[in-house]
Parts: sequence; C-alpha cells; structure tokens
Amino acid sequence: MFFVKMTEVVDPSQALPGRDAPPFELPERHAVLDAPLVTDEVPDSMAVAVFGLGCFWGAEEIFWQLPGVWSTSVGYAGGHTPHPTYEEVCSGRTGHTEAVRVVYDPDVVSFDTLVRTFFEVHDPTQGMRQGNDTGTQYRSAIYVTDAAQEATARRIAAAYQPVLTERGHGPITTEIAPAGDYFYAEPHHQQYLHKVPHGYRCHAATGVPVPADA
Repeated sequence: MFFVKMTEVVDPSQALPGRDAPPFELPERHAVLDAPLVTDEVPDSMAVAVFGLGCFWGAEEIFWQLPGVWSTSVGYAGGHTPHPTYEEVCSGRTGHTEAVRVVYDPDVVSFDTLVRTFFEVHDPTQGMRQGNDTGTQYRSAIYVTDAAQEATARRIAAAYQPVLTERGHGPITTEIAPAGDYFYAEPHHQQYLHKVPHGYRCHAATGVPVPADA
C-alpha cells in the first residue's frame, strides 16, 4: 500500500488509525539553530506558522535561513492519522501533507514575509504534487493559528493569482485552513539537508514574484 500516488485526500473514515504516541524519540536541539526542536511550548515573544510546500527537506532549509526564525521542524499536518510514520503518510492514507513548523520572532520577520517566501519558493498551482513528487502529501497548504494569519494568507494569495494567471499558470490550489494537530517527523528527516548537504531538493517554483503591494 505504500507510496501509492493518491490524488484526493483520504476520507477520515478510511484513514489509518495511527497510534497514541510517536514511535521514535526526537533530539532536544535543532541541528542548525541550536534552539529546541520540539516547540509545543514557545516563548511569549514568538509566533508559529505551519506550511506545506512539497518535500519538507528543502522547504525546512529555506525557512531556517530566514533572519528572525528561531526554530523549525518537519512533520505531518492537515490529516487524520495521529502520530503517523513517513511510510504511512506516503501511502496517502493519513490525509497529511508534509509540513514545516516555523517558530519566529514577529518583531524581526513578519508572517507577511513568511507567506511571500512560501509562495515564491514553490508552485502553488500544482494541486496534489510538486514537480515530479506526486501525491496528497505534497499539496500546498498554509495552516493558520489565528484570524490575522488567515487574513494575511488570503490577501496575498488573492493578489498573487492575477500575476500567475498573466504568466500562464493555473489557479492557486493552496489549502488555507486552521492549524490542527501537527505531528513531528522522524529524527532523520529533521534538518536533513544540514546533515546531507547534497541531498534532494524539490523547488518547483514558478519564478513569479509576489507583487510588492500585495
């Protein structure tokens, strides 16, 4: 059943049951930023954003390089199965997309900047894939933590669509929804490209910048 190329998010009634706890232990520290890796609790001065933009290896690297980002991790979001494994997510039977959790200082980097970065480093018009990576786990998503984040995400998406259309791209398929449970991925996926510098990166970007006045 693994690595089936699902093109529709599985119905909750058909999702894998998952488990009560993760089947692995995570390191305490971020391998690049030397911040806590598990950020279920964050300092009051920080905010959280969750993005899905294809393979999470390359996506996490992009965000940890931004000034003002305190910690990042990769995991699974937007689905139904608690504490899934990578293989289960790739089966298409959890409903999750590969995601990056970004903990950032909003006094240094705004959510607006994070969303603009998100749209410009992948192709938000490809539906259930990014480049040659096909399946529901590669869908584009912004999981928002409050009404202000949602308003920002929708404003930028609405301003970006006409520019993409003019350049021959289709409708934005990015899922914008309230953040639900986020489940951390296995240790070897965390900061993968720091550990394997020449590892796989899928940057299926359009090359179209978000309008400055969006």
